[in-house]
Formats: sequence, C-alpha cells, structure tokens
Amino acid sequence: MTIVNCVAVAVLLLCVQCLHGSALPAVSSYEFTAYRMQQYNMAQQKHGCRGAIVVAEARSADEPSLTRRCVIMKVSDFTTERYFEAQRQNAAAVLILLPKNISGISHDTLQSFMVSESEALQKETLMPVYVAPEDEQLLYMYEEVKQAAATRTSSIFVRVVRSMVTATAFQIFVSNNVAIKAVTDNSIVTLEGVLPGAGEDIPTIVITAHYDSYGLAPWLSYGADSNGSGVTILLELARLFQKLYSSSSTRPQYHLMFSLTGGGKYNFQGTKRWIEENLDHAESSLLHDNVAFVLCLDTLANGDELYMHVSRPPKPDTPMHSFIQHLEEVVSSRFPWVKVGLVHKKINLVESTVAWEHERYSLRRILGFTLSHLEDPKSELRGSILDTMSQVDFRKLKRNGIIIAEALAWYMYNLSDKGSPKDVQVFKGQLDFQDSRISSLLSFLTSIPRATQLLDKEPSHILLVNSLEHEFKRYLQQVYRHTFRQDKRDPDITFFDQMNQPVVMYRVKPAAFDLFLGGCIAAYLGIVYYGIQNFGFLYTKLKAAVKSKQQ
Repeated sequence: MTIVNCVAVAVLLLCVQCLHGSALPAVSSYEFTAYRMQQYNMAQQKHGCRGAIVVAEARSADEPSLTRRCVIMKVSDFTTERYFEAQRQNAAAVLILLPKNISGISHDTLQSFMVSESEALQKETLMPVYVAPEDEQLLYMYEEVKQAAATRTSSIFVRVVRSMVTATAFQIFVSNNVAIKAVTDNSIVTLEGVLPGAGEDIPTIVITAHYDSYGLAPWLSYGADSNGSGVTILLELARLFQKLYSSSSTRPQYHLMFSLTGGGKYNFQGTKRWIEENLDHAESSLLHDNVAFVLCLDTLANGDELYMHVSRPPKPDTPMHSFIQHLEEVVSSRFPWVKVGLVHKKINLVESTVAWEHERYSLRRILGFTLSHLEDPKSELRGSILDTMSQVDFRKLKRNGIIIAEALAWYMYNLSDKGSPKDVQVFKGQLDFQDSRISSLLSFLTSIPRATQLLDKEPSHILLVNSLEHEFKRYLQQVYRHTFRQDKRDPDITFFDQMNQPVVMYRVKPAAFDLFLGGCIAAYLGIVYYGIQNFGFLYTKLKAAVKSKQQ
C-alpha cells in the first residue's frame, strides 16, 4: 500500500499546486484607453479602418492561427506582412503597443514601422486597428501571449498540460452601443499676417507652412518634424524680420506675407480654400498683385539635405531663380556639407491630390516651391505617430532656419549687387535664431496631437490655434483668421467619430483548466473515500509494516 499512499500524496500536492495557480481571481479586468486607426473619405476614396467593436481573445502575431483573434503587437512586430496576414486570416482586431520612450527604438525598427504604417493607411479595412501606450499590465499580457505562442515548438503533451494548468487567457473587449458616425461639420482655420514693405506697388513674398499632423491614430499624431519644424521656422522668421521691418531704414521694398494653413495632411484643403478666397472672392488681396514667389516650409528638422521642390524649373532672371541662387550661395559659404538639390515634379491634372503645398499655388499660376529635407513627397516620414520630439535634431532645425533667413535677406536687400562679402551674416546677435525659443515653440506644438479632425473639437486643440494666432499678432500686421467650413452635402473630407475608446482586458483561466482541476479534485476525493472504506485493512497493513521495520 506504499504505492497507494504515494499516489494520494502526489494527487494532493498536484491539487494544491493547481489551487495555488488559481489563487488570483478567476476573472480579473483592467481598463485602458486605446486609439483607433484613422478613418476618413477623401477624393472618392476610403482610408483607414471601418470597425470599432472588438470581442476576442488576445493572441501573439507569432501564432499560426489568427482568425477571430485580437493580434497583440509591439512596434517592432508591426510589419506590412504581418498586418496584411492578420487581414487575410480575418483577425478580429489588431492592438499595437506604443512605447513611452520613442527614442529607445532602433533606427531600422523606426523605419520599418513607418513604412508599414504608411501602407496600412493607403486602403480601408473592416478590421479594427487600435494603438495603446504601453504600461505594466499591457506588457504583462504581451509577454504571456508571446510565451503561449512559443510553446508551438514543444510537444503536444507539453502544450496541452501548459494550456490546462498554467496558461492565462486574455479577452479584449471594446463595445459601443452607438454606431460609428460620419463627421462632416469640421472647420479648417488658416492664419494670415503681413509685414508691409517700403513703397507702393511692390512685390510680395509669401511664406507658408501647414500646422496639422497625421499618423496611424489621430490622437497620437504629434507631427514634430512634419510639420512642427516648418511652423517653428516660420514663426522665427516672422519675429526676426519684424525687427528689420520696424525701422524705415531697414525696411525692404517687399511685402512679406505669412500664412499658417490647416488641412495640409488632407490635400492641403486649407491652402486651397485660402487661395480661392483671396483670388476669387476678396476685393483686394496681396495675392492679386505682384507675387514674387511663394516659399512653403515642410519637414525641416533633420538631414543634411535641402531639396527645393518645384512644379516647373524656374527661368533665369526670375525672382524665384534669384532666391534659389542666393540660398545655394549661403549654403556653400557657411554650410558646405549640406547638399542642395532641385526636384522637378510636374502636376498631373488627372490626379485628385497634390504632393506639396506649392502645387496649390502653381495650379493658380502663382510661382512657388517647397523646401524640405525630404526628396520623396511620399516619404513615410511625412505622417507617423513616431514623429515626436525625440526624432528632431534641433541643430539642423536651427541651421535650416538660418539658411532660409539669410537667403531671404540677401534677395530682398539685393546684397550681391551691393558688393557684400558672401560670408556676411545678417542674422546674428539680437537677430540670431534663439535656441530656447525654437525649443519652446516646438515643445508647445507637440504638446498635443494636431490631427485635423481634432483641432476644432477639443478645447485644448482650439487653444493651440488661438495661441498661433496670438504669435502672429505679436509680430505681424493685418492678421486675419479664416475659418473654412465644409459643405455638409458634398464635403471635401469626411471624418468619423469614436477615435478614442475605453478597452477592457479580462484575464481568465481557460475552460480546460476548470475541467483539469475538477478531475484532480475528483481523483483526490476518490482516493480518500477508498482509504476511509478500507481503513481497517489499511491500518493493519500499515501496523505490520511499522513492526517489520522496527525488528
């Protein structure tokens, strides 16, 4: 009967272990906020995810079967192949965990994610896609489902035992009793301000940048480089040139017009409407008169390249050609390691979208170009949730601002014809770009997401636009705020609601665990029952065994 005793003890220990494994509550929950992927219609095309409701078990992207499962990924896991594989298998949803410290992500992982993010946004999907900032609970869930996926290489027996005894299942639950609704009452704000030049009937130079951001999830799109950098340089140019324009002795014979436009990430709708208002509806506007050129600032906080994007190559002896020559001279004399290039891209009138902001002006026969450190207008760097302050090089942002400011000064004051040395610096001392101001401006711009669909809805986002208007009024004259509302019957862009959702994660033991635990308890009780029914026989045998050992 020694064997029977050993079996009883083993079963008892196993049951205790099972009970210990289930010492946590049978069902525990954790609520967090996740942000839904973009959803919008533009130019007869649908983009982003159409779904929001999720009721599914969490699984790792490494699992072979993802059907009706919520696929949990880190930034390093999210690739184009895995995203489309989840779609192909009809996964219930994808949940991407976003690290708090973006600077800790390797360059290759960063680039891979941005490429996948850009491709995912090109088309629509019925599969809900959410992004949630990482925290301890979500990382614990990720590691659990990752370990569960790793047991695929183990034997069938090991997988079954682990599933029944130690595995923890996670249920992801996103529910809403209200269907997703279209939002067609969005408004786009464009700001305009002027520094009047000396004289009458003088040409105008327009400096513009779009201030909104774009990424996989609107609520996580901070747009530091694209296009917080362009806005920052524009505001610094306004401050510095205001000092030159404040004195009649240093006021050039050019009007300097500044504009900050909304809807830049959506076919530059704010720019389009602003141009239409100035050219088609306003009785008098500087755009009606002699415009020398339009300088558009876009994505200027990185790289040692500076590309001038044009719709047609500038002709010699034109203002734009002259300015570009001055810009190249400033670079060669002060920053010779910076590569300057001219990128010519014709506007395809068949296409319903434009690549750069200057193309909106070119369509109305106003000469303009875009300055950017990006050569490709389709670069993934122009719209990503990973475009944060950690990805900005402030030295290069300041350098590019200085290049633009010096080139403008050389052109407007005609310093070349006046015999000034090529290395002369206009902006130095009190006229220098201030590191602290550049940093504070960009920090302010990236303090909240600047997605177009949020800027006229949330109080904090409305405050941001109001603050930009205040900056204009500090340094510029004739400041106007243009608010463009869409035609609800035929909107240019249709956004959708429910972009941030409460998500509940339930942690449960699988049903097989309950069956296994019930079997262990039944076996233990059976052995105890057998021992009680045969107590006399077992006692006699035990007594005899003890006596034999004592002899």
